[in-house]
Amino acid sequence: MRTAKLRPCPATRNPAELKAMTVTTLLFASYADILGRESLEIVIAPGSTVGDLLQRLRAMPGGERLPPAPLVAVNQAYSRLDRVLTVGDEVAVIPPVAGG
Repeated sequence: MRTAKLRPCPATRNPAELKAMTVTTLLFASYADILGRESLEIVIAPGSTVGDLLQRLRAMPGGERLPPAPLVAVNQAYSRLDRVLTVGDEVAVIPPVAGG
């Protein structure tokens, strides 16, 4: 009789993986131009805030050109920089809009 070997799921093999989560970040207009892409999947620590995510963006090449406090939406609702993010959140970084 053959016995099956049980393998741990990937997340349980490395405890460090349990200490991270991924959020989708959408960039528009000049912000997409600055960072060279329209969306990013960014891995952050649980308990991270919108402000923490923006620091990660600023650490990327070109990111230093982002303003100190851009307009941000989380899951399609405007958000403050101190909002704590959760797994699967979608964060949009919105540049100033002019027109009439």
